[in-house]
Amino acid sequence: MMSARMMVGVRSAGLALRASRDGLTRVAWSGCAGQRQQTRAASAEAALKKTPLFDFHRAHGGKMVEFAGWSMPVQYKDSHISSHMHTREHCSIFDVSHMLQTKVHGRDRVKFMESLVVADIAELKDNQGTLTLFTNEQGGIIDDLIVTKTDQGYLYVVSNAGCADKDSAHMKARLAEFKAAGFDVDLEFLDAALIALQGPSMSRVLQEGLKEDLSKLTFMNSTLARVFGVPDCRITRCGYTGEDGVEISVPKSRVVEVTDKLLAHSEVKLAGLGSRDSLRLEAGLCLYGNDIDETTTPVEATLVWTIGKRRRQTKDFPGADIVIPQIKAKTARKRVGLVSTGPPVRQHTPILSPDGKVIGEVTSGCPSPCLKMNVAMGYVDAAFTKNGTAIQVEVRKKAVPATVSRMPFVPTKYYSG
Repeated sequence: MMSARMMVGVRSAGLALRASRDGLTRVAWSGCAGQRQQTRAASAEAALKKTPLFDFHRAHGGKMVEFAGWSMPVQYKDSHISSHMHTREHCSIFDVSHMLQTKVHGRDRVKFMESLVVADIAELKDNQGTLTLFTNEQGGIIDDLIVTKTDQGYLYVVSNAGCADKDSAHMKARLAEFKAAGFDVDLEFLDAALIALQGPSMSRVLQEGLKEDLSKLTFMNSTLARVFGVPDCRITRCGYTGEDGVEISVPKSRVVEVTDKLLAHSEVKLAGLGSRDSLRLEAGLCLYGNDIDETTTPVEATLVWTIGKRRRQTKDFPGADIVIPQIKAKTARKRVGLVSTGPPVRQHTPILSPDGKVIGEVTSGCPSPCLKMNVAMGYVDAAFTKNGTAIQVEVRKKAVPATVSRMPFVPTKYYSG
């Protein structure tokens, strides 16, 4: 899952990003008070988790901010817009090592995973993955995640950093139930790095470091490979930008080496959370905690496509008794895309009907670097969900014209072969 203003202290499309003390934060000195302020800042930074690329980011001019308990780069020396456009036109490396990577082992691993998510995991082919959702008994979304059915005897799961503790506890609780019932299943939480290489040049760049033919690896498929000589890397053709791309799970001791090799290519630059956020919003992709959460059902979030056909019939995923009836019946609200001109539209902006009544709220928004207009998504009353519907958004207490729009705002370019 925008951030069209990527200065330090950034607030972007719901990403509340605070600058860490890396020489960018100005510390106001006033005797002992100044010392205390500096000590608090240093203590706060020390408490943040760091990815294996932390020093690499600092060495390359990364402006570090707090995100989901991690110290992460929001941008580098290039502007946010330059980084965004470079990804659309060439390719960029994103550090996503803060995300939770899990292997699910055992004979009953598919049954276990299907007890937690809405997808039909059993129907996946070997090394095929799918976006799916953890749901609760009320049909709310606990998290969104990707599950890959590997040919190595395990499921490979990637879920969000901000939900890592919640997700691991959720899986562990279900694991205890399954083990108590005599099922064969185990969890392995990985201590590996994860980087994303995204953009139209990705395939040409990465192919130089592979023996495998990338043209045979299509969207949402995965393979184990040696990347620039580094063994035991899992490459999954997916991403969060709408562009052709991969996520590469790399042994943490070798991730700097792999990143350096990729960055040596003239097409490649480093990119941070700022451009990642605006790219995902142009692609119409949700940010957990902003656009979806435990009070939102898959139907309200227009994510019905994540629910497997067989799962709709068996109705055996958490919250199915609430979610399945919603598919045929209209929900009171739904997630929609919005476009507007004029002042930027941000998270929590009220959405108004043509006659000025509040009909919803923006959950993510930013000026689109590609479209040169404002794009946003949010939830509106069911009567206003049709594409092309004229509505308004309230910016600085003024009503600004907007239109309900189809998503993605910028066409996606996923590789299907």
